[in-house]
Amino acid sequence: MNKTSFIGNKPVNRIGFGAMQLAGPGVFGPPRDPDAARAVLRRAIELGVDHIDTAQYYGPDVVNDLIRETLHPYPENLRLVTKVGGSRDDQGAWLPAQNPAELRAGVEDNLRALRVERMDLVNLRLMTAEASGDLLAEQLGTLEDLRDEGKLDLIGISEAGPDAVRRALDLVDIAEVQNSYSVVNRSGEDVLELCMEREIAFVPYFPLGSAFSGGPRQLAQDPAIAGVAERRGITVTQVALAWLLTRYERMLLIPGTSSVQHLEENMAAGDVEIDEHDLAELENAVQVGDPVAAAHH
Repeated sequence: MNKTSFIGNKPVNRIGFGAMQLAGPGVFGPPRDPDAARAVLRRAIELGVDHIDTAQYYGPDVVNDLIRETLHPYPENLRLVTKVGGSRDDQGAWLPAQNPAELRAGVEDNLRALRVERMDLVNLRLMTAEASGDLLAEQLGTLEDLRDEGKLDLIGISEAGPDAVRRALDLVDIAEVQNSYSVVNRSGEDVLELCMEREIAFVPYFPLGSAFSGGPRQLAQDPAIAGVAERRGITVTQVALAWLLTRYERMLLIPGTSSVQHLEENMAAGDVEIDEHDLAELENAVQVGDPVAAAHH
């Protein structure tokens, strides 16, 4: 199985790092242990992570500040990917920030916090899976303007249904789609198929099932997943990540963790080979919808 793929025209290792969990509980405020968070970032780079997914509203500000403090000046091959379209209030509630001025401010805030002149990719995070046509054109037009100004390189879209993805593709080049998807939540299969058809990177968030509905605990309780893990002598999270890698060669993973041990375990999933027998067994994994995903990402 190939260990590398592409975001747009940029080669990356297929297992990157999602930085969301480096903030405090509820992705709000500082982490309980900032030194541990920095250790995870440093170890990620040592293990070959060259794709970090973040957002200014993680914390807010906390995660981007940690990334800058720990890793700047960045390794030459590191791709920094962010998303805009959301913000937080003083209590940590998640708010939409969807109009063009807010999107522009979001990109500028990321550039400033991460201390870069240009983001490798910016995802437009939709707040409803089917964005209205006029607004979507305006939003993507804003990102296209920022690209022309040299402030971002690639444009992606997140939390988008198939119609929104098709509409986006008619408007601009889309380099990745980032939706909730996992072995236990395949509700986004239609968008994945569209990405395969158009050869666009697909980046599942919550690749271990939602952090808000059990995550790895839920995987461990699933007889099909636990069975494959036991037979292979690997963890249930490694089964879930390896399954995703078999689905599509441009599937890029950004599992997040605040623990070096879990990070190492996640990265090792790239060496796991699961066979036809395992895949057939994993078809029996119990599917859980994830109503909370949309609100928390």
